[in-house]
Amino acid sequence: MGYQFDWSVVLQPRLWLLGLSVTIIYAVATTLLGLLIGVACGILSLSRSRLITIPVHVYVQFFRCTPLLVQIIWFYYALPMISGASIPAWMAAGLGLTLYMGSFSAEIFRGGVISIDRGQWQAARAIGMSHAQMMGNVILPQAVRRMVPPVVNQAVMQLKNTSLLYVIAVPDLMYTGADLASATYRPLEVYTTVAVIYFLLLYPLTQFALRLESRADR
Repeated sequence: MGYQFDWSVVLQPRLWLLGLSVTIIYAVATTLLGLLIGVACGILSLSRSRLITIPVHVYVQFFRCTPLLVQIIWFYYALPMISGASIPAWMAAGLGLTLYMGSFSAEIFRGGVISIDRGQWQAARAIGMSHAQMMGNVILPQAVRRMVPPVVNQAVMQLKNTSLLYVIAVPDLMYTGADLASATYRPLEVYTTVAVIYFLLLYPLTQFALRLESRADR
């Protein structure tokens, strides 16, 4: 006997909107905060002092090279045991996503700056520009144009990464789906709906990122 789909169980727009709003809020907030951290760390990583660059390098590589799921769980369960302070789920989720985004943003910023041809640096110094003038008037305007496509791509990934928040019961879109699936015993219908919602959110963003990449390559 074949499986009989029952799509009526997913016809709960208010429930989906609540979960979707949490997902979007986390995606936007942690992306913006992560970009701020990334810019700060990217600037520090260009320093000539190893006392500055080594801690930044450790932070960036740790968060880039460990799974985000493990980071979120660690912030929620392990950090309170070490610090002795209770950390709510929303804060643990925000910390994990923000620091993860910050590590990738730092590399994007650093890569964008060092990708500028050395001749541009030498020409700016040759006409007597200070380091601040050179960065503000010559290097960063060119670097930012190259940074935009990877930043948008990383923001798309950040939106998908919010799906990991369900493991610590943050009521995002994925948690809403998991809760509904366990209540209705209709996982196929529920998770198909979750997939469709994510697709409708992410597909326009990925197309936007592709357009930015094509413009940057011109």
